[in-house]
Amino acid sequence: MPASAKILLQTTIATIANDWNIGRFSLLRELLVGLHDSGGNQLFEVTARDRDPPGAPDSVLSVLDTTDYDELWLFSVDAGNGLSTEDCAGILRFRRRGGGLMVTRDHMDLGSSAAALVGVGSAHYFHSKNRDPDPARRGIDDCHTIGILWPNYHSGANGDFQEIAAVGPVHPILTDPDCAGVSLRYLPAHPHEGSVGKPAGDDTARVIATGVSKVTAATFNIAVAFEPSEAGGPAIAQSSFHHFADYNWDPAMGAPSFVSEPPGHALASDAEAQRSTRCYATNVARWLAGLPIPADTAVLKAQLDRELDEALDESFPASDPPAVS
Repeated sequence: MPASAKILLQTTIATIANDWNIGRFSLLRELLVGLHDSGGNQLFEVTARDRDPPGAPDSVLSVLDTTDYDELWLFSVDAGNGLSTEDCAGILRFRRRGGGLMVTRDHMDLGSSAAALVGVGSAHYFHSKNRDPDPARRGIDDCHTIGILWPNYHSGANGDFQEIAAVGPVHPILTDPDCAGVSLRYLPAHPHEGSVGKPAGDDTARVIATGVSKVTAATFNIAVAFEPSEAGGPAIAQSSFHHFADYNWDPAMGAPSFVSEPPGHALASDAEAQRSTRCYATNVARWLAGLPIPADTAVLKAQLDRELDEALDESFPASDPPAVS
């Protein structure tokens, strides 16, 4: 039986009940643990943990490269001090040895300790550090929650969903396993998403998905993908951890008391948006582990069929007279 890939789901805060602790990502963990291949073998072993208490390097992140984890999903939910120098070094060594990395945060400066992660961290733009290089994008987008400054893209209420768009060639994590040649269209919404973009000079990275603000109609980046290279393993910079949080998948799961915006319920009543959300998370896990994504072959076959049809049309136009036998 093939060995399961090992995933670490980890926050950058200690276990605090009234905060975005790792327990608030339980539905994601259940989804990943429940995935199996065509032979019935479990695809992933999943460990979910919060950071050790602050004041010292984290006992896992600081030595992540020496562990047998295949990928790290880092939920940077701290106020700016969640990762120590040693933690960042361990994570970067982990990626250099081929480990897969997904780093996500949220609005303004939430999770800004991730900016110290060279490469993936450079794709995250914050309010006070590593600002978006385009001044035009440094404006207030979510005007409903006073006190949260840019970046704060309003894609909808927690519990609702947003429509996303693939950018350029459809990336594997956006392929729809149930419909060849079609990209996934929906992710959970959030009132104030963070900002991500392609780091200057990094040819391994590109923006792969965008969303649209329901307040200003501004287009913003949802995800940046880093292809595996000699520099390191595959990586994703995601604009908001709310795309994966229990509260956004099902508001009945609850949120910390400081969440003041009224939730929506559109995701819970839309089967297609739920499916798209689960497929996206599944694709991320597969891609980061170097596992094939089922739709890859179907998409490739559809693309090859289209290219063949186009080539035949060029060689044998419909207006050509029939060949003489």
